[in-house]
Amino acid sequence: MAKFEYEIVQHLGKLGEPNNGWQIEVNIIKWNGNKPKLDIRKWNREKEQMGKGISLNDDEWGELLELLEEHR
Repeated sequence: MAKFEYEIVQHLGKLGEPNNGWQIEVNIIKWNGNKPKLDIRKWNREKEQMGKGISLNDDEWGELLELLEEHR
């Protein structure tokens, strides 16, 4: 498995906490020193392990906001 680095630049909030103790979080994260992205994924409480998630750049984040507003 390839090594990668991440830095949680800003914690925006928690969307939920399944019964297994992990939390679904929304954060701004720098992956491998690249430009920060909006990130939604499950994390263990210690932020040492993560589940599958999605990272969006600024353009994608804007598109998502527009789609959500249209379906509000």
